[in-house]
Formats: sequence, C-alpha cells, structure tokens
Amino acid sequence: MQISALFINLPLDSIDHFIEEALRRICECLDLDLSVLWQWSGHHPKLMTITHYHAPPDFSIPPENIDGANTHPYIYEKLVSGESLAFSNSDLPSDAHIDVATRKRYGVESSIAIPLATGGEPLFGILSFDTLNRSRSWNDKEVKLLKLAAEILASAIARKNAEQALVESKERMSLAAESAGAGLWEINLQSKEFWTTEKARELYGYSADERITLSRFEQSVCKQDLKQVRRAITEALTSNKQFLIEYRITDPQGEPKWICTRGRPYFHGDGSPDRVTGFSVDISEKKRLEEALYAKLEEVEHLKQQIEQENFYLREELRTEQGFEQIIGSSKEFSAVMTSANQVAPTEATVLLLGETGTGKGVVADAIHRMSDRKKQPFVTVNCAALPHNLIESELFGRKKGAFTGAHADQAGRFQVANHGTIFLDEIGEMPLEMQAKLLRVLQEGEFERLGSSATVQVDVRIIAATGRDLKKDVQDGRFREDLFYRLNVFPISIPPLRKRISDIPLLIQHFVNKYSAKMGKQIDRIPNRILTKMTSYSWPGNVRELEHLVERSVILSSGNILALNDQLFDTTTDDSGSARVMDLQTNEKDHIIKVLSLTQWKIEGPGGAAAILDIHPSTLRFRLKKFGIQRPY
Repeated sequence: MQISALFINLPLDSIDHFIEEALRRICECLDLDLSVLWQWSGHHPKLMTITHYHAPPDFSIPPENIDGANTHPYIYEKLVSGESLAFSNSDLPSDAHIDVATRKRYGVESSIAIPLATGGEPLFGILSFDTLNRSRSWNDKEVKLLKLAAEILASAIARKNAEQALVESKERMSLAAESAGAGLWEINLQSKEFWTTEKARELYGYSADERITLSRFEQSVCKQDLKQVRRAITEALTSNKQFLIEYRITDPQGEPKWICTRGRPYFHGDGSPDRVTGFSVDISEKKRLEEALYAKLEEVEHLKQQIEQENFYLREELRTEQGFEQIIGSSKEFSAVMTSANQVAPTEATVLLLGETGTGKGVVADAIHRMSDRKKQPFVTVNCAALPHNLIESELFGRKKGAFTGAHADQAGRFQVANHGTIFLDEIGEMPLEMQAKLLRVLQEGEFERLGSSATVQVDVRIIAATGRDLKKDVQDGRFREDLFYRLNVFPISIPPLRKRISDIPLLIQHFVNKYSAKMGKQIDRIPNRILTKMTSYSWPGNVRELEHLVERSVILSSGNILALNDQLFDTTTDDSGSARVMDLQTNEKDHIIKVLSLTQWKIEGPGGAAAILDIHPSTLRFRLKKFGIQRPY
C-alpha cells in the first residue's frame, strides 16, 4: 500500500498533514465521501475530538467535541470494546435509534468504524470511513485494507504523540534548569560530541555555534581537577550509577570558576555505553562564602583558644585568692576545719561540707581540690538549688541534639566537663528525688547516659557536696535518699557559723577593708572600736558572706580614712543581760532576707538587687521566699 510509504522517516511537524493526505487518497481510491479520525479528549475522558478528516466542501463538520456515549450509544459501546464495524443504517437494530437519528442528521448512510490502538495500549481514538446519502456494501478485502490503513495511521499518531511528549518534556526540563541557573548537556559516547542548552554554553564560556567535543570540554577543566572528573565519569559507566562532582574550569577571561555537575550514564540494549546526560551549576559564590566561613571559623577557634588560656590564668588567680592562703581565721573552731580539709584533700574520698549559708563552703571545697592530686584538672561548681528542675538532668549529664524542644546541639554535662577533676555540688539537699537516684549511680559506678542518648559515658570524678540542711532529718522525712546520704557522708566536715568563731571577726573585717579599699582607691586605716564591738556582738545569720557585703558597703560610705558604719544595715537586738540575742537559724535568715529586700525596695535581681547583695542566685532567693512564706507588703 502506498499509504505506508508516506510515513517513512517523516518529520514530526509533517505527520498531521500526511494523515489527512492519506485519508483523501483512501476516499478517492474506494469512492468514499467522508473519513473522520476522532481521539479522546485529554481534558475529559468521555469527550471525543476530531483531529483529522477528509470531507466534501459542503459537508458540515460535527462539533469539535462530542460525547459518543450520548450521540452514538450503540456504535460507541461496540467500538470501545475493541470491535470494528462495517454497516449501513438499515443494518442497525431497533435499539440503535439514537445512533441512526444522529447519522441521518449529517447524511451519513454507510460506514466502516475502526478503534485505534497500538502495542496493546488502551484505545485512544476511532477512525471512520463513510458514504453520504447513499448506501453501499463492504467486502472483506476493503475491510482488511482499511484496518491496515488504520494501523498505519495509529502508529503514526502514537509516534507523533511520543515525540511531542519528549519535546515538551525536554522543554520543561530546560525551563526548570534555566530557572535554577543550571545548564543541561548530553555527550554521545560514540561521537564524543556534546549537546548543550544555551545556559550550559554560557556557564562554560562556549560560543553559540561552537562545536563541543569531549576534548574541548577537558581543555576547559583546570588541570588540578581533570583527573577526578575523568575518574567520576569512568566510575559511573562502570557501576551504572549517578555521579556528583565539584571542579574548577577556566572561563574565557582566564578566571577560575567552580562548577557542580550531576550526571548519569545510559546504555544500549546490548549493555554497551550510549550517552551520559546531566546538568551543571555555577557554585563559585557558594565556594567563596565557604572560604570566608572557614576563615571566620579559624579566627573564632584562635580567639577561643586565647580566651581559654586567659580563663586558665583567671582561674589560677581566683584559686590563689580563694585557697587556704586567703582563708582568714585563727579560731580553734575554724582551725579544726582546715585540719580536716588537709587530711582528706590528698585522698579520693567523697567530702560532705555542712554549714549555714555564707560560711565559706565553696572556698573550702576549692581549697580541698587545689591540695589534691587533681589540682591541674577542672574544678566544676554546680548550685543544685539554682538549676530549674526540668533542666537539671541535662545540665548535670548533658544532652543529645533534639532531646527536647530547644536542644539544637549536643551539650556536654557538668560531670563530663569535670572528668578527671572535681565537681562541687552545692546545696545538694535541694536536688529532686528523681535526680538523686541518677547521682547515686554516678557515685557508685562512675557512669551515666546523656539525655536523649542510650550510649553510656564513663567518668572519673571526685565529688564534694555541700548543704545547709539537716540531711538526716530529710532522710527521715523522705526528702532525701538514705543510700545517697551515706554515699556522700564519707568524710563530713562541719563549718562553724561566724557567731561561733567570734575571735575571727576582727581579722575578717580588716581583710575585707583592705580588699575593698584597694579596689575603690581609698585609704582606710582605722576601724573604730565601736564598730568592732557592734560587729562582734551581731549574730551574722548570713555569716562571712554577709560580713563581707556589709564591709563593702561601709567602705563605699566612708569618706575619709576611718571606716563608717550605717547601723541600719544590721540588727543588734540584745537580751536583758546586754549580750547579743542569737535567734534560731531559720528566723535569723528570714529576718535578714526581709531586711535586705527592704533596703533594695524589694528588687530581687539585677545590679543592686537583693540576690546580688546576699550573693545567691535569684532562683535560690525566690525559693527561700517561698520556703519562709515571705511576701511583699503593700
């Protein structure tokens, strides 16, 4: 048949014209009046659209879209089931009256209707050949010829649709790549030539009409990177996997440019390599920002090391100031404390420091560490009363990134930071019960898990704990674990309150006067006996810390070389015998807190606040306000 020859190597844009030319030739050859090719609409599954036809000049073409199930229900049902029909109107059964009425409306009398499909795919259309206003019969030869013509036309349409879809796909890919700043390319492994989009040519600096070969491409790549580019392509062809590589090229101006390329190989049916397809993106700005970031990180690391070195010297200076060299006191009571500290320091024993707030438990703990074999290792202080209950576990034992909301990075806990050194757990009596069990495990086994992690962390840490509470009573009341108490109470040291070491008060006053006079640039060389008498007769519920702050404020108030004292700063209530009345510890502490709050107009935190004057964390002060039932008067 001559029809098949029309479609050999036919260009895509000529297929529609030659389909209609084939319909014309068939109609003229077989003395037919009309031929129509319908395809299902891509927008509606039931609508059919006329895409090709041959008709007499005066024939009225049906509407562009019709619903065959409504206009030709009998014929439509037969065709969609895959059956071809050759008939005249008189051949149709009585229940096909709708079909007959529609056909008569257009003057169609006899027809051959053939469903269109290719390669076992679903039907995509219908081809009909018709006579108008005259009946004719169809012989087997004509039916076979028209079915063969339908197959040829169906193949041509399928090829056109496939190639059109490929073109549209490439256009979409090119548009997407252009929008992302990427250039598409493909190399034919037989000819070694590249196909590229305009963007790819722009990236590599190739002209619009330049022939690009593999050799030309390799000339563009910097010599230092050419080996890894070749290796990436070779490995992709060997493993049949995608590759991703970053490399430098030299642009036409001789400047280096960073390119990121992703590609993948394709193979012939026999397994031989056919082509490599991919895209490339200019990442020069990204590389420039990375280099700038690395430079900043190096600078930050240098500053970090510098700060750590400075912190080391500051810690050494602080330890010198707060070590035994700076512990002031010669009373029998305090000498016993120093003797005990000297005895336990060289050992690995756990120490429990007992004493009221402000007695110097932190100073003694630091001194024990400085006299131990761990003195060159970290000394980490934790105020258990100041840590929020919901964060104490992550603060002590660390956390993994994502362990809870806000945990944006891994964090080492205080125990891990103190590894091979000493950790000082101040206010241990305020630790929640659930955390006491985890602390006991660290004491017994030297291990724990970070919050959000199942990995066990081993540590070697010496523990010094401190409290102003009666832990034995807390054990009886169920507020403190008995096993933890005995594990901490290996070597208890009781630090006496200042009211029980009165002979040390003049020494401490002189020490603090010298310290703050030097800081403030004052020369105070005289302390009136009246002030010494008042201070030695005071009960000092805040102990040494309260004394230090009172002396500091007195130095501030002093205008000459004589220490001045504001009597309202402390209470010297006396009993009938004229000696100072020492109230019970909690009453003293409560009254002292109220007094300081009154002086600060009930300002709790910040410069000049009550927490700063009392030298405690604002959270600790709020806890004690709640504990003592202290409320601001109105």
